[in-house]
Amino acid sequence: MPFNTVDQFVKKNVLAVQDFAILSLRSVTNLFRRPLYVSDMLIQADLIGFGSLPIVILTGFFTGGVLALQSAASLAQFGATGITGQLVSLSMIKELGPVLTSLMVSGRNASGMASELGSMQVTEQIDAMRALGTDPTKKLVTPRLYATITMSFFLTIISDAIGIAGGAFVAVFMLGQDGSQYFHTAYQVLRFPDVLQGLVKPLFFGTIIATVGCYFGMTTRGGTQGVGRATTQAVVVASVLIIAIDFVISRFMIGIFGR
Repeated sequence: MPFNTVDQFVKKNVLAVQDFAILSLRSVTNLFRRPLYVSDMLIQADLIGFGSLPIVILTGFFTGGVLALQSAASLAQFGATGITGQLVSLSMIKELGPVLTSLMVSGRNASGMASELGSMQVTEQIDAMRALGTDPTKKLVTPRLYATITMSFFLTIISDAIGIAGGAFVAVFMLGQDGSQYFHTAYQVLRFPDVLQGLVKPLFFGTIIATVGCYFGMTTRGGTQGVGRATTQAVVVASVLIIAIDFVISRFMIGIFGR
């Protein structure tokens, strides 16, 4: 690859990271400047939160069920099927609940934000907003950011609860375990660091979903084909960042709390 091509590639990506950081910072700080566009936040919260609820419930239920099946099959070799509830609750709350919920929300909403804002960008609606004196970042990005963070937090809690319930359904009705023992061990094993880790992650994941989706939407070029590319890139980048940040947060939490 020629040196000039490499140089242009590096500059392009560095500038993209810079633009993404500026957009993210402005969208966060806009909450402290008027107008607040509260109605837009509520509309986005409805679209993101309640719109994602069915897929989050289904994902959580079947994930918990699979965890119970796999855990019981492995623990049966050691005669320890009684702690199936512990493995399901820890896995759902610390790891699978936040990550899978965020991936589902990302697939549904990061793509939606990128396509919606990308369509506005290529049809020059965003330029029209600027001409009329409206800040597009404050009007379009900030409501989506805070709505996504808030709803990701609550969707994760729902996914955790449904996942544990799904594991209980499989453990009791398919594997013949005692339901009281399942829920008792599932609750008994949990500690404050476990719950904290599971509730901190969706705050970061929600930020990633909204900022990545809005960034690719706001920087769309090339007409309808550009909107398609932006949608695909938003989902891919958001999903990869969620998994990468999940590793960083887990390592940080384990280093602090030791679990």
